[in-house]
Amino acid sequence: MERYVEDYQKRRLTERVDIITAINILKSQGYDPDELIEEITKVFYVDLDAFNEIVMAA
Repeated sequence: MERYVEDYQKRRLTERVDIITAINILKSQGYDPDELIEEITKVFYVDLDAFNEIVMAA
């Protein structure tokens, strides 16, 4: 699914629960773990440290 959002429209994902929710939605749509960061950053500004911690823990 192609999703492109202008930078000024992107929402910040800094809360772990929001990042987990976004990851779960992408996984439910069939995205592989390797594709998650690419897809999530098309739509959101993401706290990369928190994202990596969540992905590594899964």
